[in-house]
Amino acid sequence: MNCEVCQLKELELEHFEIREVLRCILHTIIFHRALGLVRPKDVDLELFDVTYVQCGEVEVEKKIEEKIEQFICWVEKHPNKKSQICLSFYEVKNKQASWFSNKIERLYWEQWYINLNVAQHLKSHSSKPHRSKFVDPGEGALEDRNARSAALEVSLREVLFQIIKFVNEKKDHVPPIPNLEGAISFPYEITIPRFCFWDGHDQENAPDWASNNAKLIFRIIE
Repeated sequence: MNCEVCQLKELELEHFEIREVLRCILHTIIFHRALGLVRPKDVDLELFDVTYVQCGEVEVEKKIEEKIEQFICWVEKHPNKKSQICLSFYEVKNKQASWFSNKIERLYWEQWYINLNVAQHLKSHSSKPHRSKFVDPGEGALEDRNARSAALEVSLREVLFQIIKFVNEKKDHVPPIPNLEGAISFPYEITIPRFCFWDGHDQENAPDWASNNAKLIFRIIE
């Protein structure tokens, strides 16, 4: 099966912006791949002048919130590191039964990589050298933060347009819609950064959706 991959533009953001940004991106992708009967729900972001659409499924909202919480916990343990979240859509196939088990195989047909660079909080006492000594240092920090927030809003809009362009152009790989009730036609999973054990060394940021050809054996390291 052909698995289409979309690498979304990297976003540089601060810790307090993670929740809104991920909600916006994840819900937007799932809405455009929810090929069943949906109840569209417009949501306005509080931090940015951006509106996105949810598919109106309680279970989807719950799953997204759980994964966002897990990612935030990971970020707090690994500050100032670039990270990647993957949203994958797949089909479930029953593999040939053996003496020991009847295995279920996941056939991935689409993967979305959300690339984030979470920076430390800006310090209010920081100031630029060229500013006048009579200018309040806090004023310079506020201007920097406002400029950075405006730039993030522009980048977030670009990501949303990137998603829309991808779903409009990439259609041939989408499997036939199964006869299922509800809005979500295909199973999906959201994976966050993890540790893995590879070739005798601990490797950080190795996701559990990595290629089988890499022969990775994953384990979470507490």
